[in-house]
Amino acid sequence: MATTVVMPQLGNTVESCLVTAWHVKVGDTVEASTVLCDIETDKSTMDVPAGVAGTVLALLVEEGDDVPVKSPIVIIGEPGEVVDTPSAPAAEAAPAVAEPAAPPAPSAPTAPTAAATPVEVPAEDAPASPRAKAAANAAGISVQSAGVGTGPHGRIIERDVAAAVAAGPGLTAGARGSDAYTPGQTGTGVGGRVTTADLAAPTAPAPVATATPIEAAASGTVTETPLKGIRKLIADRMRESLAVSAQLSYDMSASAEAMLTLRARLKATDPSLGLNVVTIGDLIGLVTAKVVRNHPNLNAHLVDGVLRSFSDVHLGMAVDTPRGLMVPTIRGAAAMGLREFAATTKDLAAQCQEGKISPDLLTGATFTVSNLGSFGITSFTPIVNLPQTGILGINAIVPAATVNPDGSLGVERRISFSLTADHQVVDGADAARFLRDLTTAIASVDLYLIG
Repeated sequence: MATTVVMPQLGNTVESCLVTAWHVKVGDTVEASTVLCDIETDKSTMDVPAGVAGTVLALLVEEGDDVPVKSPIVIIGEPGEVVDTPSAPAAEAAPAVAEPAAPPAPSAPTAPTAAATPVEVPAEDAPASPRAKAAANAAGISVQSAGVGTGPHGRIIERDVAAAVAAGPGLTAGARGSDAYTPGQTGTGVGGRVTTADLAAPTAPAPVATATPIEAAASGTVTETPLKGIRKLIADRMRESLAVSAQLSYDMSASAEAMLTLRARLKATDPSLGLNVVTIGDLIGLVTAKVVRNHPNLNAHLVDGVLRSFSDVHLGMAVDTPRGLMVPTIRGAAAMGLREFAATTKDLAAQCQEGKISPDLLTGATFTVSNLGSFGITSFTPIVNLPQTGILGINAIVPAATVNPDGSLGVERRISFSLTADHQVVDGADAARFLRDLTTAIASVDLYLIG
C-alpha cells in the first residue's frame, strides 16, 4: 500500500516550509534514508528523508511552493501502483492523497488579477503564513490587504503578498497597518506611496514606472542568480530592519592582554576539565551576556511601540554556514559558567553547519553578538536583528601603541567592539555606558569571571 510523506513539523513555531529543491523524480527507487527534498522554514534549512523504501509514485508539490506542515508532499509505493493525485497545480492547495480516512482538502481560490473587481479583504484574524507576514511588514502593507489568500482554506501566503506589492507602491510608515489600503492604490507620498491622507481620500491607481534593464558588459559573461530561500529571507530581514528602526553604531576598544593570557592558560588545561576548547569568542560572549543584563534597554525587544526588557539574557550568536547566516540562541547565557557556555556554543554552531538545528533554537534571542574578528575586520556596522534593540560586533585583536607607566612607548594588543543600537529606545549615553562596562570587564576578564 502506498505511503504518503507529509511536510514535517519542524519546531513548535513553524507553520509552513518552502520546498527549495527536489532530489528525486517520479519513478525513482528510494530507501528510507534517501533525501527527497530540501526545505526551508523562515529560520533554517533542512532535509526531508523518505522514511520508507519504495518507488516515487507522485510529487505533490513543486519547488518554490510554501507548504503547510503535515500537508502531503510525495507518495511512495510499489512500482505501477495506482494512486489518487491532486488535480490542483499549486502546492498550497493541500492536495488530496491516497489515505482513505483523510478527506480531500478544498481547491485554492483563484488569485485576483489587476482587472478584477475590488479585492475582498479578509477578516482581521485571517490566517497568514509567517513568510507572508514578514513580506507584508517589509513592504509596508497590512497582510490583510493581500486579499483572500491562495493557500489552503484561504490562507494568505507569500506569493499573495508579492502580488499585492506588485499591484501598487505600498504605504508610508504612518499609514502602515491600515486595512483601508487596497492593492493598486497609489498616493501622494514619495514614489507614489500611500499616506494617511490618501487613505482618507483614496486616489485612482496610477501606472507604475518600470525600471530600464541594465545592459550587459561588452565583454565577459554575466551570471544572474535570483535571491531565494534563506538568502532572500536574510535580504528581506536586513532591509526591513533598517526600514523600521533608527540604527546608530558606536565603537570602543579595550586591552586584550588579560583575555589572551587567560585563553592561553585555559588551552593548556587538562581536556577532562572541558576548558581547553574555550575560545576568545566564548570569553567575549559570556562577558557580554553578563554585562548586558545590567542594561535593560539593550536586552530587550521593541514591538508595536512597546519596549519589553528581559531579566534573563538569551544571547543570539551569528554563525556563518554554507546555507547562509544563522543565529542560534544561547538561552540563559548570563547564568552559565564558562565550561557550559563554551560547550553550548560549539553544539549550536555544529547543528547550524550540519543544517540540523531545530527552528525553535533560532528564536527568542534578546541580544546578539556577531564576530568578524577572525577575518581581520577592525570595525563594522552590524544590523540589529528585529525585534531586538542592539547587536554587538566583535572585531579583530590588533597591536597598538601605548605609553607605559614610566613614560616609555610600548605595544599593547587591543580589541574593539562595534555596537549598533536602535536610537528609538537606546540613547547615545546608554550605548556608551554599555560599551564602557563591557571594555572594563574585558580588560580584567579573569577577575570579572571569577566575581
